[in-house]
Amino acid sequence: MTERSAARVRAAYDRIAEVDRPEIWINLRPWAEVEAEASGVDPALPLAGRLLAVKGNIDVAGLPTTAGCPSYAYRPERDAPAVARLRAAGAVVIGTTNLDQFATGLVGTRSPYGAVHNAVDPSRVSGGSSSGSAVAVALGIADLALGTDTAGSGRVPAAFNGVFGLKPTRSLVSTEGVVPACASLDCVTVFARTLPEAEQALAHMATGTSVPPPREPGPWRVAVPDVSQLGELDAGWAEAFQDAAGRLGAAGADLRPVDLTPFTEAAVMLYEGAFVAERHTAVGEFIDKRAEEGAEDLDPVVTGIIRRARDIPAHRLFADRDRLAVLRARAFAALGGADALLLPTAPGHPALAEVAADPVGANARLGRFTNSTNLFDMAAVAAPAGNVNGLPFGVMLVGPAHTDDRLARLAALLTPSVSVAVVGAHLTGQPLNPQLLSLGARFVRTTATAPHYRLYALPTTPPKPGLVRVTEDGAAIEAEVWELPPEGLGGLLAALPRPMALGSVELADGGRVPGFLCEPFALQEATDITSYGGWRAHLRDRA
Repeated sequence: MTERSAARVRAAYDRIAEVDRPEIWINLRPWAEVEAEASGVDPALPLAGRLLAVKGNIDVAGLPTTAGCPSYAYRPERDAPAVARLRAAGAVVIGTTNLDQFATGLVGTRSPYGAVHNAVDPSRVSGGSSSGSAVAVALGIADLALGTDTAGSGRVPAAFNGVFGLKPTRSLVSTEGVVPACASLDCVTVFARTLPEAEQALAHMATGTSVPPPREPGPWRVAVPDVSQLGELDAGWAEAFQDAAGRLGAAGADLRPVDLTPFTEAAVMLYEGAFVAERHTAVGEFIDKRAEEGAEDLDPVVTGIIRRARDIPAHRLFADRDRLAVLRARAFAALGGADALLLPTAPGHPALAEVAADPVGANARLGRFTNSTNLFDMAAVAAPAGNVNGLPFGVMLVGPAHTDDRLARLAALLTPSVSVAVVGAHLTGQPLNPQLLSLGARFVRTTATAPHYRLYALPTTPPKPGLVRVTEDGAAIEAEVWELPPEGLGGLLAALPRPMALGSVELADGGRVPGFLCEPFALQEATDITSYGGWRAHLRDRA
């Protein structure tokens, strides 16, 4: 095991002890077991060294799948495909996380394992149902976490805890090995502290294809409803939403008005219509039997929702499907040619006490903007958009199916970025690349420097090259350009050891961006490898 992987495992378990939040977990793997698995991971794999938390309704081989109900537990023989694909890319599972029982809820309190408290303010809800997964990422324990999203469960917790949540197109990630909530609507989602990390994980999880519908040329077009259509919001949230829209406009997006009515009308149908009957199809027989036995591990609110769904007549489902088709047509007509719809992820952030006083009403309010997404077969990205009164505020970009990449590019506009050029250990797949990703960096392109540099192999651990500008006998050196938030560049500079330094690097197209250079004193014991044209070619020759 590389020292980097070992250090990451130690840091995670130190953090678990520091925050003392046992309600996050249903099954936390022993430290020695996680370290042993990490020791067998090929450090060249793209997710090597990343720790993964998995929502407790998704199968992880060797750990019980409970769906938040101890008596429901079974022990799967193999990972769900989404988990298996991330493990194959080098991620190591740290444990399974708490959730609203049977993924029924947006609050994170409906669990016999305890209510999951918010990562920023423990008096507030974490959001659900993927509560433990979002909080594990927000607290810096896990690098990535899987959730599920039927009504907003992969987006509301992201917003409440200040992380990114990607809810992909429904066909993009397999739901095999997932305890269904509403099987026709369920999605496996991913949480990460940075958008590039979330995108990278989703790319590895994907089993389907995502071909975006054609769009007319021009700037990004974003539909933005007037705040009067958003209904009652928490204090300061309308202003925060308008600020997020303003940032998209300042970044060049074409902001367009939209009638939100068909979206909010469809949102109400998810629980108040016949579609909730599918939840009884999933686990109703088990709940009916256990409720009659007087089971104490059933959440009473969840039990009530699912048992009532048993009695919905079939004709109502067909009527609701017809009505939904009309609303969907109206919704897409309202969007016109927009690439995305911008919304607050939720209308407010309740305290635990508020949910305890009104568990159904408080929960229903949270799905105002998220409930319609899967009913309309759309994709979504939940992104942090600042803070209001000391709490994270998040927005959501929603678009047609198979526009996942497009939505991520729009979400990236919410955070200004700076470019940086790398030529060595920070390149994609190299040992220090996770440092870039952890600072919110996004890969832009592969290029080369102007032909004015020489490259040296330095005697360092891990091995890294030194780039030096010269006045003669220079060459073009392979480079990658990444974008990261301004504060990320500061973090990169703070962690930069000598003899490395941050300076201006001239690229082959004549442009200049900040990049890693080497102080000349370090070249006395270094080997000139300029003839290879880049660090990767040098490593291939050594191998």
